[in-house]
Amino acid sequence: MSDAPVSAFIRHHFRHFNGATLVDAADAYSAHLADGGGMMVTLAGAMSTAELGLSLAEMIRQDKVQAITCTGANLEEDVFNLVAHDHYVRIPGYRDLTAQDEEELLARHLNRVTDTCIPEEEAIRRIEHVVLEHWLAADGAGKRYFPHEYMYQILLSGKLEQHYQIDPKNSWLLAAAQKNLPIIVPGWEDSTLGNIYASHCITGEIKNVHTVRSGIEYMTYLAAWYQEQVKAGRSIGFYQIGGGIAGDFPICVVPMLEQDLQMTDIPRWGYFCQISDSTTSFGSYSGAVPNEKITWGKLSADTPKFIIESDATIVAPLMFAMILGW
Repeated sequence: MSDAPVSAFIRHHFRHFNGATLVDAADAYSAHLADGGGMMVTLAGAMSTAELGLSLAEMIRQDKVQAITCTGANLEEDVFNLVAHDHYVRIPGYRDLTAQDEEELLARHLNRVTDTCIPEEEAIRRIEHVVLEHWLAADGAGKRYFPHEYMYQILLSGKLEQHYQIDPKNSWLLAAAQKNLPIIVPGWEDSTLGNIYASHCITGEIKNVHTVRSGIEYMTYLAAWYQEQVKAGRSIGFYQIGGGIAGDFPICVVPMLEQDLQMTDIPRWGYFCQISDSTTSFGSYSGAVPNEKITWGKLSADTPKFIIESDATIVAPLMFAMILGW
């Protein structure tokens, strides 16, 4: 790992507390890859709207990421940003908005995510007809695909290229599509496109509700992928941004294989790092310390473990910069 300007700054100034943990976690991430390991990255929150693709896309291109688990929102919002970036509206003073101010944003078809408003017409409606075309074609042919596979088909078809409003190299999903990276999207139904899909099932336009493959099928897909990595002798690490289903769903594949399928040769995750601002509290998964995961058969006592209690929009790009040698 070279100490280019950003990395050198971080090493010089980030010496203690969360800053020091950031450096240690980045070094351990790189060491895990250097030892032949792979990495699962999980995306909770609104990391796509935060434009994490500016660094994550390069991580994917340089084979620093071997699989991604993300929410349905992160899957679609990277594409929304790709095709409608110029129409997004940033509201630095979002904390001062009144309920009436929020109603006015709704009337302008601006859906707010913290300080950033996603333009419904230019983003959501712009890709809706293209996605629907793929859903209907698969439905009519009796075929079924995962949510990320539909997005891969659309991006690789070039149908949206005329609408690109950012440099496509900054789209993490496009980079993933070009690599055919395994993506897991648990709870995809809880997304804008998931709601749109449900509406077309209700109207009867889509005949088979299972034309989009389900979360249980995603778990079996993930289980097969993890076993392939094990058979190849590869240790897989777990880099978790935020908490919730994006982290809890994929990390459970290890105890499922070991405990529910009673496999005896399933290694636990070989590296763990979580960026979270959740506090450890009553029953909080997002705020649970890494050692709690040992009791669930997810991590081992000797798994390198890091938790960085900070804002992922700050921490993740800095860690990626160090791993990429920027």
